[in-house]
Amino acid sequence: MTAAPDHRPFSSDVRAGGPSIGVVLSHGFTGSPHGLRDWAQAMADAGFAVRMPLLPGHGTSWQDLSRKKWHQWHDALDAAYLDLDASCEHVFAAGLSMGGALALRIAATRPVAGVVLVNPGLVIDDPRAPLAGLLKLVVKSTPPISNDILKPGVEEGAYPRTPVAAAHELNKMFKDTVRLLPRVTAPVQVYRSSVDHVVSESSMVALRQGLSHAPLEVIPLPNSYHVATMDHDAGTIFQGSVDFITRHVATITPAASGTPAPAREDSHDPA
Repeated sequence: MTAAPDHRPFSSDVRAGGPSIGVVLSHGFTGSPHGLRDWAQAMADAGFAVRMPLLPGHGTSWQDLSRKKWHQWHDALDAAYLDLDASCEHVFAAGLSMGGALALRIAATRPVAGVVLVNPGLVIDDPRAPLAGLLKLVVKSTPPISNDILKPGVEEGAYPRTPVAAAHELNKMFKDTVRLLPRVTAPVQVYRSSVDHVVSESSMVALRQGLSHAPLEVIPLPNSYHVATMDHDAGTIFQGSVDFITRHVATITPAASGTPAPAREDSHDPA
């Protein structure tokens, strides 16, 4: 029998000794911390402080998610960032799918040290997406987009239905995030599955075009689908992201990190 998914938030503290490094981590749309828990644990085992909140409307029911606005997801992750920023010298933002877009929003509005993304979403290719604001009035949910995993016997624990109202919020958030991408200046590392049935290459095109002021590294995942943090290439993500964070912190001189850059805020439309 498959164990019940663990939707609880994840939190760890900095290991004593060395620079204090924090990672704020976000799960994806209709998912929960369950899909990223092993990744979070790998970073905690490396000595990083990790905060992975359960985003509003997730880990409960799809009906609950249908009542949430996209800025609530952003605000939950931003609060986790601020918690880490109060005690860590360097804070990184990371996420899977929609969580990748949220991590990019944090990087565009806060002085993060770097960004790590797994199959980040920025574009919804479904031709119905622009009509979701109207469709939500007559169609409450559609079939799920969850459990896109090549490895057999693995369950993401996401919702069995996708609420149309929340998909409308997701589309609005994606569009607003693409607008902010030129503000990202921290280095970005992306893990990209060769086969992804959820996020198309349109999102990668938008990412490359939008990151006009940030270095971008893309690492292919040849043996995983969308939820790569639970798939065959998970170890590549876990070790690679730890190495990326450790390597980048080592390049930051004490003079550069002694005085944090002022926080950058950007208003977002909750409509």
